[in-house]
Amino acid sequence: MKVNWDSNVCIHAGKCVTNAPEVFKIENDTLAIYPDAADEGRVREVVAMCPSGALTVEE
Repeated sequence: MKVNWDSNVCIHAGKCVTNAPEVFKIENDTLAIYPDAADEGRVREVVAMCPSGALTVEE
């Protein structure tokens, strides 16, 4: 599974980093995504929480 982040859409609500800090991390002032750090269901759940739709799952 691949998780994509659109920085132009992101409103920086922080729901991803707060709810799955093992997957979504701020590194060098950008969002780093490690989808293998949690089970797929959990990653999908947190992606769905994104209020702006900046996060998407690519099969």
